[in-house]
Amino acid sequence: MSKMKGDKSKNPKVAGKRDPQQELEAQQWIEAVTGMRFPPGVPYEDVLRDGVLLCTLMNRLSPGIISKINTSGGDYKMMDNLSQFQKACTRYGVPDVDLFQTTDLWDKKNIALVTQNIFAIGRTAYKHPEWRGPWLGPRPSEENKREFSEQQLRAGEAIIGLQAGQNRGATQAGQNFGASRKIILGK
Repeated sequence: MSKMKGDKSKNPKVAGKRDPQQELEAQQWIEAVTGMRFPPGVPYEDVLRDGVLLCTLMNRLSPGIISKINTSGGDYKMMDNLSQFQKACTRYGVPDVDLFQTTDLWDKKNIALVTQNIFAIGRTAYKHPEWRGPWLGPRPSEENKREFSEQQLRAGEAIIGLQAGQNRGATQAGQNFGASRKIILGK
């Protein structure tokens, strides 16, 4: 059976990014931090779509980081929640590269990026000593600075790598690549 371009469920390049296991971990972490449960039977992205739960998550991690969460109103108010959430993530220390765009969640364009953003918040929480857990994902690595003596630094200068052109007498002499250039005068 051939794959149709418009069928997202069978096209691994479109649907393959989402990882149900990661989404479940993110959901369980959000529930543990906020104390709020996802309604049974409602898809993950639909629960997060209005931004209320995400804003609540940020306020639990850093109290008062979002001053007002819109719980009612039209689509504009709910999209404003997502915008406030993204600003709060930046203030909390989440790298810009891990943030999703409002349309990624609102229009359900890239739910995998939303999950990546939640994991990035979990990693960033390790850097906040005031947060005592629960945690999401592995602890990020920390700086491992090394000091070398002058003698150790000089020892590397005596080694000639293969990039320097020494390869047991082998040269590129006599090799031609491609067609040679012919110049015809008088035309």
